[in-house]
Amino acid sequence: MKLQIKVQPNSSKQEIQTDIDGNISKVYLQKPAKENKANIELEKLLSKHYKKKATIIKGHTSKNKVIEIK
Repeated sequence: MKLQIKVQPNSSKQEIQTDIDGNISKVYLQKPAKENKANIELEKLLSKHYKKKATIIKGHTSKNKVIEIK
């Protein structure tokens, strides 16, 4: 399964925002977008949420990312 999401690093909260259908639309992360910290936090958060491995496949340096859930 692949997801297209928008990420907001350096947020005061860690939260997954969903649309009306329950699909993830935006993720708020507390870690900064420096030294890959936000990407690591995102993969861990989504892996915990889906109980499967989450990997960023596109958008490593962008706020818009494509994530693969295996």
